[in-house]
Amino acid sequence: MPAVSSALVVGAGAAGTATAILLAEQGVSVDLVEIKPDIGALGSGITLQGNALRVLRDLGVWDEVRAEGYPFDSLGLRAPDPHGTLIVEMDDARTGGPDLPATLGMYRPTLARILVDRAVEAGAKLRLGTTCTALVQDTDGVDVTFTDGSVGRYDLVVGADGIRSWTRRAIGIELETASTGMGIWRAFVPRPEAVTRTDLVYGGPCYIAGYCPTGEDSMYAYLVEDAQDRSALSPEDSLAVMRELASGYHGPWDEIRTSLTDPSRVNYTWFETHVLDAPWNRGRVVVIGDAAHTCPPTVAQGAAQALEDAVVLAELLTSRDRLDGDLWATFTERRFERARAVVAASVQLGQWLLDREQGDVPGLMGQVAALLSDPA
Repeated sequence: MPAVSSALVVGAGAAGTATAILLAEQGVSVDLVEIKPDIGALGSGITLQGNALRVLRDLGVWDEVRAEGYPFDSLGLRAPDPHGTLIVEMDDARTGGPDLPATLGMYRPTLARILVDRAVEAGAKLRLGTTCTALVQDTDGVDVTFTDGSVGRYDLVVGADGIRSWTRRAIGIELETASTGMGIWRAFVPRPEAVTRTDLVYGGPCYIAGYCPTGEDSMYAYLVEDAQDRSALSPEDSLAVMRELASGYHGPWDEIRTSLTDPSRVNYTWFETHVLDAPWNRGRVVVIGDAAHTCPPTVAQGAAQALEDAVVLAELLTSRDRLDGDLWATFTERRFERARAVVAASVQLGQWLLDREQGDVPGLMGQVAALLSDPA
């Protein structure tokens, strides 16, 4: 029988929903709580590499993801010149295996809905607009108090509640999340016919200008600049800033820029990073996903690493009969160094740009692809 018979999963993002699906499928009683009242209310697009698609297939949602998203197998590099000249088109690594696309872009709220629906179908009990206010654990379980005043007792609590994780703080872990020095503008816009994969431009007004198709009629575009305090800008001002930055790029960007008209579709965030030293658990409470490791999107691995955490954790919990030190040591052995290497690579790619240094980008990306091609 599984190492636990009941589990609370805090956070209904990729890590949390995947954990809930995999545990519920094996007969574990799972409560899934999410502080937001509406799943997928916010967000633009997401880029999913092959290793993420491999997990989504294991979760039983690949057919739906494939139907809703936009798969592609190559990456283009363009020049920051008046024509947006295509410099090179290269095959991308199929880190999920030869029977899956190298990459798939999709609308982030759609992915969230698919995963939550699958968790509920698998048997997880979902509670929106709810989170925890207290955790008290002993050798046999964890007593939890929720924001609605209710209480519960669980064999395990999984904190998949993001970069500012309440769960992490509740178990006494202090972790510094640092800005990498870059900020990113994102906008969700209609897809021009010319956009059939991700193309990147290095240089020009920004460090990176890129885009990713997310469906037959949609895509998201992004511009990476020095991290700045943009909090005082109105939505209309933010749109104007993104349009101005985008005016330095051409080719497909000329059409993209004309579609930048809706202020509500533009958002700005900083690249941030942290890696929690092992172990990621304190007794019967463990943190995964962004709560344990977060990286800038330079290698598009945030969701993928969160999904891998869920797969490994659920595999161990459902294949072992005890929640003990050996289980946690195995979890650390399989996840810590891999996640740390991905975060380090993501930060390094950005740092080369910040330092105006010609780093070995192909070499580093090749190392990451080789690492991720083997399942976690």
